[in-house]
Amino acid sequence: MSLKIVVLAKQVPDTRNVGKDAMNADGTVNRAALPAVFNPEDLNALEQALRIKDTHPGTTITLLTMGPGRAAEIIREGLYRGADNGYLLTDRAFAGADTLATSYAIATAIKKIGDCDLILGGRQAIDGDTAQVGPQVAQKLGLTQITYTEEILNVDEEKRTITCRRHIDGGVETVEGPLPIVVTVNGSAAPCRPRNAKLVMKYKHALGYQEKAAITKDGSTLPYADLYTKRPYLNLTEWTAADVDADFSQCGLAGSPTKVKTVQNISFQAKESKTLTSSDADIEGLIVELIANHEIG
Repeated sequence: MSLKIVVLAKQVPDTRNVGKDAMNADGTVNRAALPAVFNPEDLNALEQALRIKDTHPGTTITLLTMGPGRAAEIIREGLYRGADNGYLLTDRAFAGADTLATSYAIATAIKKIGDCDLILGGRQAIDGDTAQVGPQVAQKLGLTQITYTEEILNVDEEKRTITCRRHIDGGVETVEGPLPIVVTVNGSAAPCRPRNAKLVMKYKHALGYQEKAAITKDGSTLPYADLYTKRPYLNLTEWTAADVDADFSQCGLAGSPTKVKTVQNISFQAKESKTLTSSDADIEGLIVELIANHEIG
């Protein structure tokens, strides 16, 4: 028996170096001002999917991402590691989406992909840190969800169940849920395996329609043009809002009730410091001071 897995992945701006030009005037992220990376926790989710594929022959992994044409890089990175195919949701109608509009678009795409046994994604994206998209996708699809997963322990195809270990305040717990299900994965889960050299050679020329158009817009010839006819798997699939039968009023800025006012890079600097020893007297003195300042109590 085999499983059909969809991994939700996102190309995000590298928020480790946020500058004054990181936001546009309308409150959306200026992605052109920051280098783009594969969202770290989505890589953790991909690794869990690949481990299931290793133990369940015939399992297929589909990458699903939303963004501009350059986000096709996320699909290639997934293919390099062992995913089977991918879809890029790309349309100006999706631009400026908050978590509500993003989860709506993703849910409509999953419905178009068809019956899925398991939908995996990172707990949250580093450009928003909301941890809302995964649960909202589950709600829109009417599926059970398991969040904050650190490891998928078992998938029982006969019983149609999945067992996960998840992190909770104060420890961990083991839970079981029915398939199909949405599972979000923590950054504390196993890191994703590196690229496979053979798969890099196989998929290194894979391109989406927008990437091809960008290469040829000034009359340039598309390199290796004959490959895209001979090897159809190199043509990455792109879907617009119309392709997934989305309601435009629920997409992008139009479907986003959340508005970001500003983004700031805050650096904390100590105004004064105090060196303590490990003696009981120093520790007790610190506690007394914190209580007196109403910082604890």
